[in-house]
Amino acid sequence: MANTRRIEMISLAALLIGLGLVLWYNRSNAPALGGVFASIQSFRPLKVEDPALRMDLLEKIHKQEYSGTHRNIFSAEPPPLPPPPGSKNLQPSGPVQPAGPPPLEVPATFFGFATNPQTNKRQAFFTNGDDVYVIAEGDLLLDRFKVVKIGNNSVDLEEVSSGRHVSLTMELPPQE
Repeated sequence: MANTRRIEMISLAALLIGLGLVLWYNRSNAPALGGVFASIQSFRPLKVEDPALRMDLLEKIHKQEYSGTHRNIFSAEPPPLPPPPGSKNLQPSGPVQPAGPPPLEVPATFFGFATNPQTNKRQAFFTNGDDVYVIAEGDLLLDRFKVVKIGNNSVDLEEVSSGRHVSLTMELPPQE
């Protein structure tokens, strides 16, 4: 018992000596804070005689037109070379708009609809060659087009992959 008590006292003394050394080392290597406070005391604000907004200068800036190259800053390509002097500029002056995607082609014909009297939901009738499809609102036609709304004379479809919309008008199926 006396032996364990002696070990505890030696461990406690070693910890206190270690703590004293750490505190002494940190205090001797502490950065001087005088420089921070000295810079705050030497602060002098700028002299501004009239701190109001200059609306006349803002209006002048708003009326200016950009006369630069209209280069896309997000493109890694270098800007186009300027035309040689004396030649006509055959390029359009503004940015060229890319052509949109082609219109959606639905390989089916909308030829009618019915309303379920129990659920009050509409179902549209489509034909694709000899195949006839009965599709409710919210279901897919040909696993590609979602039926969004069934009207009296038309049906609105959304292509699932692209989110583009198309509207089909009611047509009579060809008679054989």
